[in-house]
Amino acid sequence: MHYLLFYRFRYADHAQRREPYRADHLSYARAAVARGELLLGGALADPMDGAVLLFHGDSPDAARAFAENDPYVQGGLVESWEVRPWTTVVGAGAASPH
Repeated sequence: MHYLLFYRFRYADHAQRREPYRADHLSYARAAVARGELLLGGALADPMDGAVLLFHGDSPDAARAFAENDPYVQGGLVESWEVRPWTTVVGAGAASPH
């Protein structure tokens, strides 16, 4: 199953405010990739007001744990976050191909 983690950033100048946390955030994300939990992730553009991260697993637990411990969240840069199940049906790696 796939899960989407949505972030809503707190500040319009997120790109500047993230700098003190960015290296730790990226290291944290790369570790989740290495564990096979995180498939893709990145900030939304125009405007940069949030981010979307794609997780794979049997439950939303890895995505929730990621958000709870992410340096961006702990640093107060994320106003809110939400994990949603995503029923993928088309494309390589679809969980429920048709």
